Amino acid sequence: MHPRPLHGPLQGKIAFVTGAAKRIGRTIALVLAEAGASVAITWRDSEPEAQQTVADLEALGVEAAAFRAELRDPAQIRAAVDAAIARFSRLDILVNNAGRYETAALEALTVEQWDAMFETNTRAPFLTAQAAYPHLKAARGRIVNIGSLGGLHPWPTHAHYCTSKAALHMLTRTMSKAWAPEISVNCVAPGMIVNGEVDPEFEHFARRTPMKRNGSAADVAAAVLFFATGPHFITGQILSVDGGLGL
Repeated sequence: MHPRPLHGPLQGKIAFVTGAAKRIGRTIALVLAEAGASVAITWRDSEPEAQQTVADLEALGVEAAAFRAELRDPAQIRAAVDAAIARFSRLDILVNNAGRYETAALEALTVEQWDAMFETNTRAPFLTAQAAYPHLKAARGRIVNIGSLGGLHPWPTHAHYCTSKAALHMLTRTMSKAWAPEISVNCVAPGMIVNGEVDPEFEHFARRTPMKRNGSAADVAAAVLFFATGPHFITGQILSVDGGLGL
């Protein structure tokens, strides 16, 4: 087991990361743990991956726990936050990472597709933040939402996704004003992020990106760590992590 960081910037802090069993959420959880935070994560269908992530977090010398939650269910959101508080007694950082992504022709979108996208990408972060609010207020904590370049630029085959992320960006800014000065609220908006997948379309995006590569989960996690450890005075910001793709 690696020793817990003695002087990590998040030493003694508790972080709650939604949808962190795998992919970007897992990397965010590990980066926060490397900075000294104990971490609670949520998962929905990925129990083995969640258990592995908890083990990997604990191997860094921090406390960790995973709670199952269907984030389209308000009761399960509140139960997960309550369970984290029961386990760790406080909450300093909330990362609303869990998200839904789908390609669909705008003219063929169904009400069910539209609602499912907003329930996951916009309503769930709102409800999770609302449940965490009194604990974050007491701790003078921080919220980091995971938005998207698609919330800043229209993608014609992702109308419901783009609109849900644009709404999350506005929610970030609204919460930052409503819950100041105790809680800082910011948003990381990733561009094309790949995790080792090989796809000709990904290379197409890399060629279009000024930095000449696609992003990684580590790039996103580093931006989250900035908002988690940087000046509390910074709030209401939407930080694109896209290598310049959106320029």
